[in-house]
Amino acid sequence: MSVVRTGSWKAWATAVAATLVGVTLPTVTATPASATTTAYDTTYYQNAIGKTGTSLKSSLHTIISSQSKISYDAVWNALKTTDQDPNNTNNVILLYSGVSRSKALNGGSVGDWNREHTWAQSHGNFGTSAGPGTDLHHLRACDVQVNSTRGNKDWDNGGSAVSGAPGSYTDSDSFEPRDADKGDVARMILYMAVRYEGDDGWPNLEPNESSTNGSVPFHGRLSVLKQWNEQDPPSAFEERRNDVIYNTYQHNRNPFIDHPEWVEAIW
Repeated sequence: MSVVRTGSWKAWATAVAATLVGVTLPTVTATPASATTTAYDTTYYQNAIGKTGTSLKSSLHTIISSQSKISYDAVWNALKTTDQDPNNTNNVILLYSGVSRSKALNGGSVGDWNREHTWAQSHGNFGTSAGPGTDLHHLRACDVQVNSTRGNKDWDNGGSAVSGAPGSYTDSDSFEPRDADKGDVARMILYMAVRYEGDDGWPNLEPNESSTNGSVPFHGRLSVLKQWNEQDPPSAFEERRNDVIYNTYQHNRNPFIDHPEWVEAIW
């Protein structure tokens, strides 16, 4: 079932601002979590609605931690479904480039696509074991060479153009995806930060402001990821992907696709 949103969270914020012209208020650090409405609010998200900050993060962690896990080998076939090109069912859409490529070309050779961990495995050393290493909410089909260029870099703006991924840039310690993927990346990274809190045998994953995180269980830069979430709202492709993972594979959702305003509500 596709998510049905009532209104726009940006429109909601603008309307509220308009009513407060001339009124001096304390600085607001969190957007109310009920700024948008989805079909899951009275069921899946019922214990999170109306909360902000650490309370919202804790509630969402409890909700999305109930999931089915798959093996790393099973990820290949799962991505052929989750990342399917809506205009060509024989292909998948590749992250960072937007290229449509045959599902059959999965592998490790030049011209193939492979499994990109947007939250780099080395940032917490969780590898490819069932758990964060196989969580479909941050795994995407990606061109082999582009994936290699991204490596385990943090997220930030700027750098040199990435060969094979027009609109993406990289430097020595960071990677910037093309505009159409910026919000996708932000919401995947922040999903991981809520899902993995160190209470189930995996590292406590958290966003921070560093672009040199190396092997610690952090990913930066949070301020940039927040900008990307706002700049690039959830697309129909992203929403469909969330539904497929929920209905067919893991049976949990990425809450920031359903409620992108919750990024600001938590961070």
